[in-house]
Amino acid sequence: MEQYVHEIVGFIRQHSEWTGPIIFLVAFGESFAFLSLVVPGTAIMIAAGTLVPEGVVPIVPLLAGGILGATLGDGISYWIGLRFGHLIPGMWPFRSRPELLASGHRFFERHGAESVFIGRFFGPVRAVIPLIAGMMEMPPKRFWLANVLSALIWGPALLVPGIVANSVWQFFEREEGWVPYAVLAAFLGLAGLAWIVWTYRRKA
Repeated sequence: MEQYVHEIVGFIRQHSEWTGPIIFLVAFGESFAFLSLVVPGTAIMIAAGTLVPEGVVPIVPLLAGGILGATLGDGISYWIGLRFGHLIPGMWPFRSRPELLASGHRFFERHGAESVFIGRFFGPVRAVIPLIAGMMEMPPKRFWLANVLSALIWGPALLVPGIVANSVWQFFEREEGWVPYAVLAAFLGLAGLAWIVWTYRRKA
Protein backbone atom coordinates (compact mmCIF):
# COMPACT_ATOMS: atom_id res chain seq x y z
CA MET A 1 0.00 0.00 0.00
CA GLU A 2 2.82 2.41 0.88
CA GLN A 3 4.40 1.94 -2.55
CA TYR A 4 1.00 2.56 -4.14
CA VAL A 5 0.65 5.84 -2.22
CA HIS A 6 4.14 6.98 -3.30
CA GLU A 7 3.38 6.21 -6.94
CA ILE A 8 0.10 8.13 -6.97
CA VAL A 9 1.57 11.17 -5.21
CA GLY A 10 4.62 11.02 -7.49
CA PHE A 11 2.35 11.07 -10.53
CA ILE A 12 0.49 14.11 -9.15
CA ARG A 13 3.83 15.84 -8.59
CA GLN A 14 4.83 15.32 -12.21
CA HIS A 15 1.38 15.91 -13.75
CA SER A 16 -0.32 18.57 -11.64
CA GLU A 17 -3.01 19.09 -14.27
CA TRP A 18 -4.43 15.69 -13.23
CA THR A 19 -4.66 16.67 -9.56
CA GLY A 20 -8.43 17.23 -9.48
CA PRO A 21 -9.49 14.04 -11.31
CA ILE A 22 -7.05 11.86 -9.35
CA ILE A 23 -8.09 13.18 -5.95
CA PHE A 24 -11.71 12.83 -7.03
CA LEU A 25 -11.18 9.13 -7.79
CA VAL A 26 -9.18 8.63 -4.58
CA ALA A 27 -11.88 10.26 -2.40
CA PHE A 28 -14.56 8.33 -4.26
CA GLY A 29 -12.77 5.04 -3.62
CA GLU A 30 -12.24 5.92 0.03
CA SER A 31 -15.98 6.63 0.45
CA PHE A 32 -17.52 3.95 -1.77
CA ALA A 33 -18.44 0.90 0.29
CA PHE A 34 -17.12 -1.67 -2.19
CA LEU A 35 -13.72 -0.03 -2.76
CA SER A 36 -12.79 1.52 0.58
CA LEU A 37 -10.94 -1.59 1.79
CA VAL A 38 -8.48 -1.50 -1.12
CA VAL A 39 -8.04 2.25 -1.71
CA PRO A 40 -5.66 4.04 0.72
CA GLY A 41 -7.45 7.31 0.14
CA THR A 42 -6.65 8.94 3.47
CA ALA A 43 -2.90 8.47 3.08
CA ILE A 44 -2.92 9.70 -0.52
CA MET A 45 -4.92 12.83 0.28
CA ILE A 46 -2.74 13.78 3.25
CA ALA A 47 0.41 13.22 1.19
CA ALA A 48 -1.01 15.21 -1.72
CA GLY A 49 -1.63 18.12 0.63
CA THR A 50 2.11 18.40 1.26
CA LEU A 51 2.60 19.41 -2.37
CA VAL A 52 0.62 22.65 -1.99
CA PRO A 53 3.22 24.69 -0.02
CA GLU A 54 5.86 23.65 -2.55
CA GLY A 55 3.79 25.24 -5.31
CA VAL A 56 3.57 21.92 -7.15
CA VAL A 57 -0.24 21.74 -7.17
CA PRO A 58 -2.97 24.36 -6.60
CA ILE A 59 -5.22 23.86 -3.61
CA VAL A 60 -8.55 24.35 -5.42
CA PRO A 61 -8.43 21.11 -7.47
CA LEU A 62 -7.39 19.22 -4.33
CA LEU A 63 -10.34 20.51 -2.33
CA ALA A 64 -12.85 20.20 -5.17
CA GLY A 65 -11.76 16.68 -6.05
CA GLY A 66 -11.84 15.53 -2.43
CA ILE A 67 -15.26 17.00 -1.66
CA LEU A 68 -16.95 15.88 -4.89
CA GLY A 69 -15.45 12.39 -4.78
CA ALA A 70 -16.49 11.86 -1.16
CA THR A 71 -20.02 13.10 -1.86
CA LEU A 72 -20.50 10.87 -4.89
CA GLY A 73 -18.97 7.82 -3.19
CA ASP A 74 -21.40 8.06 -0.29
CA GLY A 75 -24.28 8.90 -2.61
CA ILE A 76 -23.87 5.80 -4.78
CA SER A 77 -23.40 3.61 -1.71
CA TYR A 78 -26.69 4.98 -0.34
CA TRP A 79 -28.48 4.31 -3.63
CA ILE A 80 -27.19 0.72 -3.76
CA GLY A 81 -28.34 0.14 -0.18
CA LEU A 82 -31.73 1.61 -0.99
CA ARG A 83 -32.27 -0.46 -4.13
CA PHE A 84 -30.44 -3.71 -3.41
CA GLY A 85 -30.29 -3.86 0.38
CA HIS A 86 -31.46 -7.47 0.59
CA LEU A 87 -28.64 -8.63 -1.70
CA ILE A 88 -25.75 -6.80 -0.01
CA PRO A 89 -24.92 -9.42 2.69
CA GLY A 90 -24.12 -11.87 -0.11
CA MET A 91 -21.85 -9.44 -2.01
CA TRP A 92 -18.10 -8.91 -1.71
CA PRO A 93 -16.61 -7.93 0.71
CA PHE A 94 -19.52 -8.42 3.11
CA ARG A 95 -19.96 -12.07 2.21
CA SER A 96 -16.62 -12.91 3.82
CA ARG A 97 -16.64 -10.06 6.36
CA PRO A 98 -20.17 -9.79 7.77
CA GLU A 99 -18.85 -7.89 10.78
CA LEU A 100 -18.54 -4.78 8.58
CA LEU A 101 -22.29 -4.60 8.12
CA ALA A 102 -22.91 -5.54 11.75
CA SER A 103 -20.74 -2.70 13.04
CA GLY A 104 -22.41 -0.31 10.61
CA HIS A 105 -25.87 -1.32 11.83
CA ARG A 106 -24.85 -0.81 15.46
CA PHE A 107 -23.42 2.63 14.66
CA PHE A 108 -26.56 3.64 12.77
CA GLU A 109 -28.85 2.45 15.56
CA ARG A 110 -26.78 4.34 18.15
CA HIS A 111 -26.60 7.68 16.33
CA GLY A 112 -29.70 7.61 14.13
CA ALA A 113 -29.97 10.21 11.37
CA GLU A 114 -26.72 11.88 12.47
CA SER A 115 -24.74 8.71 11.73
CA VAL A 116 -24.15 9.71 8.09
CA PHE A 117 -22.50 12.95 9.17
CA ILE A 118 -20.62 11.49 12.15
CA GLY A 119 -19.63 8.28 10.39
CA ARG A 120 -17.67 10.19 7.75
CA PHE A 121 -14.98 10.81 10.35
CA PHE A 122 -14.75 7.26 11.74
CA GLY A 123 -12.46 5.12 9.60
CA PRO A 124 -13.82 1.64 10.41
CA VAL A 125 -17.42 2.52 9.49
CA ARG A 126 -16.94 5.49 7.13
CA ALA A 127 -17.79 3.78 3.86
CA VAL A 128 -20.41 1.33 5.14
CA ILE A 129 -22.67 3.86 6.89
CA PRO A 130 -24.20 5.31 3.66
CA LEU A 131 -24.89 1.74 2.57
CA ILE A 132 -26.64 1.03 5.87
CA ALA A 133 -28.55 4.31 5.59
CA GLY A 134 -29.95 3.14 2.26
CA MET A 135 -30.77 -0.31 3.63
CA MET A 136 -32.60 1.34 6.54
CA GLU A 137 -34.48 3.60 4.04
CA MET A 138 -33.24 6.87 5.47
CA PRO A 139 -35.12 9.79 3.82
CA PRO A 140 -33.11 11.09 0.82
CA LYS A 141 -33.23 14.76 1.86
CA ARG A 142 -31.79 14.02 5.29
CA PHE A 143 -29.14 11.76 3.80
CA TRP A 144 -27.96 14.22 1.16
CA LEU A 145 -27.83 17.10 3.64
CA ALA A 146 -25.61 15.09 5.99
CA ASN A 147 -23.61 13.73 3.06
CA VAL A 148 -22.75 17.10 1.52
CA LEU A 149 -22.09 18.89 4.82
CA SER A 150 -19.77 16.16 6.08
CA ALA A 151 -17.89 16.05 2.75
CA LEU A 152 -17.33 19.82 2.93
CA ILE A 153 -15.53 19.26 6.24
CA TRP A 154 -13.92 15.88 5.58
CA GLY A 155 -12.14 16.88 2.36
CA PRO A 156 -10.27 19.89 3.78
CA ALA A 157 -9.68 18.03 7.07
CA LEU A 158 -7.58 15.43 5.23
CA LEU A 159 -5.71 17.90 3.02
CA VAL A 160 -4.92 20.59 5.59
CA PRO A 161 -2.60 18.45 7.82
CA GLY A 162 -0.24 17.81 4.91
CA ILE A 163 -0.28 21.47 3.92
CA VAL A 164 0.44 22.64 7.47
CA ALA A 165 3.13 20.02 8.09
CA ASN A 166 5.07 20.92 4.94
CA SER A 167 4.65 24.65 5.58
CA VAL A 168 6.09 24.24 9.08
CA TRP A 169 8.95 22.13 7.74
CA GLN A 170 9.81 24.78 5.15
CA PHE A 171 9.66 27.46 7.84
CA PHE A 172 12.18 25.58 10.00
CA GLU A 173 14.48 25.07 7.02
CA ARG A 174 14.28 28.74 6.05
CA GLU A 175 14.61 30.41 9.44
CA GLU A 176 17.76 30.46 11.52
CA GLY A 177 18.62 31.20 15.11
CA TRP A 178 16.12 31.03 17.93
CA VAL A 179 12.93 31.86 15.98
CA PRO A 180 11.99 28.28 14.95
CA TYR A 181 12.55 27.01 18.48
CA ALA A 182 10.42 29.80 19.92
CA VAL A 183 7.61 28.94 17.51
CA LEU A 184 7.89 25.25 18.39
CA ALA A 185 7.87 26.02 22.12
CA ALA A 186 4.80 28.24 21.73
CA PHE A 187 2.99 25.53 19.79
CA LEU A 188 3.82 22.86 22.35
CA GLY A 189 2.76 25.21 25.15
CA LEU A 190 -0.61 25.90 23.52
CA ALA A 191 -1.10 22.18 22.82
CA GLY A 192 -0.33 21.38 26.46
CA LEU A 193 -2.71 24.08 27.69
CA ALA A 194 -5.47 22.81 25.41
CA TRP A 195 -4.94 19.28 26.72
CA ILE A 196 -5.13 20.47 30.34
CA VAL A 197 -8.34 22.43 29.70
CA TRP A 198 -9.89 19.50 27.83
CA THR A 199 -8.97 17.08 30.64
CA TYR A 200 -10.35 19.43 33.31
CA ARG A 201 -13.64 19.96 31.46
CA ARG A 202 -13.98 16.23 30.88
CA LYS A 203 -13.56 15.50 34.57
CA ALA A 204 -15.92 18.32 35.50
